[in-house]
Amino acid sequence: MTIGSSSQSLIDAHHERALAYVRGEAVREMPQDLYIPPEALEVFLEAFEGPLDLLLYLIKKQNLDILDIPIASITEQYMEYVDVMKAMNLELAAEYLVMAAMLAEIKSRMLLPKTPHDEDHEDDPRAELVRRLQEYERYKKAAEDIDALPRRERDTFPAQAKPTNIHVDRPLPEVDLKELLSALKDVLRRVELVASHHVEKEQLSIRDRMARILDCLHQADFVLFSKFFNVKEGRAGVVVTFIAMLELLKGHMIEIVQAELYSPIHLRIAAF
Repeated sequence: MTIGSSSQSLIDAHHERALAYVRGEAVREMPQDLYIPPEALEVFLEAFEGPLDLLLYLIKKQNLDILDIPIASITEQYMEYVDVMKAMNLELAAEYLVMAAMLAEIKSRMLLPKTPHDEDHEDDPRAELVRRLQEYERYKKAAEDIDALPRRERDTFPAQAKPTNIHVDRPLPEVDLKELLSALKDVLRRVELVASHHVEKEQLSIRDRMARILDCLHQADFVLFSKFFNVKEGRAGVVVTFIAMLELLKGHMIEIVQAELYSPIHLRIAAF
């Protein structure tokens, strides 16, 4: 039991002394001839999304006017960056080479001598390039503005929290008779504030009944007294009709006549 433990301790110590394992062999000492080539740690800081981005970077870097680009200087700097990309074994897109050819063409056209006729009719060889650079700058600025907007999961993060179940025992308050009477007083006071007087049209009008009696008497010389009363109108209708008769009699517009004692009573238009 003791021998096995000692062997295991020796194996563990053997593994601890090894700095590394190369192809299965333990390395216990730092190599003295370790060599790291300089290009192994080179870092290319500028990253461009295309030839227009590189041109715009060169123009802004020297504070040049985009409308008056010095083609010769810009072409030389552009070719230097292309050479750097080649030297670093970066995958060079064909569009960078196309832009290099375009710059060389513009440079050659500007170096060629021009006749007075050409100066009047030929446009600036840089015009198309300036237009493309301005359009690219606008889109790039718009993309940067959009990217600067607050973005969820990048600038802001949703916060979630579950409410805790809090149970609080609230005892019911005690209400005495004095507080109850005070509450009733407030209710009665509010009722008085909202009270209103509603004026409704009379269902039975004395003036209207007077007009109806006169119309009936104009159609016949004598009309039986009981004919003017409608049983369906009830007591109110009887009272209104009788008052209308009295008003007409008071105004000397009708007469109440009777042929003999205990005979039926009739109404007629008053004789003037």
